[in-house]
Amino acid sequence: MTPFILSQILVGMAICTDLLSFQGKERKHILGCLIISSSLISLHFVLLEHWTAAGLGLLAGVRFVTSYFTTSKKAMSFFVCCSLLMGIGTYSGVLSLLSCTGAICNTVGSFCSTDRRMREMLFLGTGFWLMHNVLADSPTAVLLECLFLSSNIVGYYRYYIARTPRVGTFPQ
Repeated sequence: MTPFILSQILVGMAICTDLLSFQGKERKHILGCLIISSSLISLHFVLLEHWTAAGLGLLAGVRFVTSYFTTSKKAMSFFVCCSLLMGIGTYSGVLSLLSCTGAICNTVGSFCSTDRRMREMLFLGTGFWLMHNVLADSPTAVLLECLFLSSNIVGYYRYYIARTPRVGTFPQ
């Protein structure tokens, strides 16, 4: 089995945990799924030799574990700095810029105290990772980001749009 095929299988496994992540309401459920997913994605990028993304994926796993227990802005700042250092230390062009920007957005999101704000920041981060994965030529990772984004949109809709009372309607 080639490293590319194995990398795509790992992302396929990550897709399963990503799809589960945003269908729950609890912030800790979302983060638990993302811990598993980010570890698999990091290994995927190791196999593809995209070192900035691999390092940021590993850092994301540690970040999600930390944010599972705290929403401290000091911890968030630490992980933003670590992401910047990882991006600088492994810089290899536009892919490094996209993955670093996506990681920073996701870092801010994972330390938000509410799932709503977390979801909104992850929308932004997902956009950068989607562009990264297109340019990194990883079709399964592109699918992963599209499904992650779709799952987040569905969850956001279910919890924040569909439940919002419409103007001019009366409670039943």
